[in-house]
Amino acid sequence: MMNCEEIIDTYESVAQITKNMLDAARQGAWDDLISLESKVATHINQLSTYEAPVKLTPALRNRKLTVIKQILADDKEIRNLTEPWMEKLSGLISSTQMEQKLSVSYGSQSLR
Repeated sequence: MMNCEEIIDTYESVAQITKNMLDAARQGAWDDLISLESKVATHINQLSTYEAPVKLTPALRNRKLTVIKQILADDKEIRNLTEPWMEKLSGLISSTQMEQKLSVSYGSQSLR
């Protein structure tokens, strides 16, 4: 089980990594974004596994709430930045798959 300080520290780590993810998304550094996303998942897993239902002081509860709001705001902006890229990638994948199907059906020389 995690104590109060460990819980807040973990949320703050998630917030910092999420901020780094936002920076990566703004720069189009997709590999970095994916790597950071993996780190966030590890922290979230720790919280879901070890965060005990402890009574936080009002100050810690407010800090946790502030951190969670920042994480959610950054996550929303990350999604706004990545959705167009994901749609473009999906279109490229669909186009490539269609090209492969046509190549199989009609032969590669007819596509050139």
